[in-house]
Amino acid sequence: MAEINNNQNMMLDWNDSIENDGQAFVLLPEGDYNFVVTNFERGRFPGGAKVPACNKAAITVQVNAPEGVSIVKFDLLLYRSLEWRISGFFRSIGQKKHGEKLTMDWNKVIGSKGRAHFKQRTYVNQSGEEKTINDLDRFIDYDPKFFMVEISDDDLPF
Repeated sequence: MAEINNNQNMMLDWNDSIENDGQAFVLLPEGDYNFVVTNFERGRFPGGAKVPACNKAAITVQVNAPEGVSIVKFDLLLYRSLEWRISGFFRSIGQKKHGEKLTMDWNKVIGSKGRAHFKQRTYVNQSGEEKTINDLDRFIDYDPKFFMVEISDDDLPF
């Protein structure tokens, strides 16, 4: 019932007023950034020259950087020759340790915090325009120190 109420609150009527222009795209300088997994969807990769059709995990992460908030999407193909990348993802969010066997628990992925190296990638879109996007280059093994909040003397109440 709550889901129905939430959907009704999201619906617009034909004559409603609008003001939300959306979030501006933030291009991150190359570097290491913390992220939070905000979405996960199960899907199918249609297959290509190197990898046949297989299951895929479509992951969305949010990066809070000094330049602003950036949303980055990437796919993890569930294929044995790419197991290293899936393993890297689970290590980066602290659900796997290097060298250990893990049964992937996708139900625990949303809300997980991790760290990765991001780079800019340029491509040509279907309209022939050159675009630059944020690309997740590699995952960094989880370390709780990455997520510690620094507190200054000004933040203390005494």
